[in-house]
Amino acid sequence: MSISNWPVNERPREKLIAHGAARLSDAELLAIFLRSGIRGCSAVDLARQLLNDFGGLRELLAAGMDQFTAHKGLGPAKYAQLQAVLEMARRHLSEGLSRGDAISSPQHTRQFLTSQLRDQAHEQFGCMFLDNRHRLINWQVLFHGTIDGAAVYPRVVVEKALACRAAALIIAHNHPSGVSEPSAADRAITTRLRDALALVDIRLLDHFVVGDGEPVSMAELGMV
Repeated sequence: MSISNWPVNERPREKLIAHGAARLSDAELLAIFLRSGIRGCSAVDLARQLLNDFGGLRELLAAGMDQFTAHKGLGPAKYAQLQAVLEMARRHLSEGLSRGDAISSPQHTRQFLTSQLRDQAHEQFGCMFLDNRHRLINWQVLFHGTIDGAAVYPRVVVEKALACRAAALIIAHNHPSGVSEPSAADRAITTRLRDALALVDIRLLDHFVVGDGEPVSMAELGMV
């Protein structure tokens, strides 16, 4: 049966308008994005099938173009639309930080770093450059690595911080393994960066490790 023939309070779009997006299931949200199903399969049924095939919403959103378009009902246009939606979400979080105080909103900071780093296949190391009121000046990924590591050079971090006229930094990197526990190497580079930045009167406020769960704050663990 076509979704248009469903009771109004069961149609995903009308349900979202009446009750808000948080009330919808993953399949219902995906169905609104898909807009239509395929022959003999409604948009909701197609969404459920895709979530099952990919193993969940996160895996679907992180899929590359070849993997995404290999599924019936998903073409290059849908892939482009999805990437645009994801990029808008990242920019929305970035703009929220730029208007506010990153330090007074640690949860917002965690959400931003998760959106930037969590689903990367290889390790990436980035910096949030902050002004003297701890507002975001810029976010940059400075180093890219293999699946289990990235070489980080303190001199490059200091040069970028001075170029941004930053007063403080929050640094972050991801663990593609999904395990957020800081390693011995993570602790060592944090100390080196803290000491190098201190020489030019720039504070290192925190180092987040991004994995599958909540990003881990090394400052909260007493490691910064």
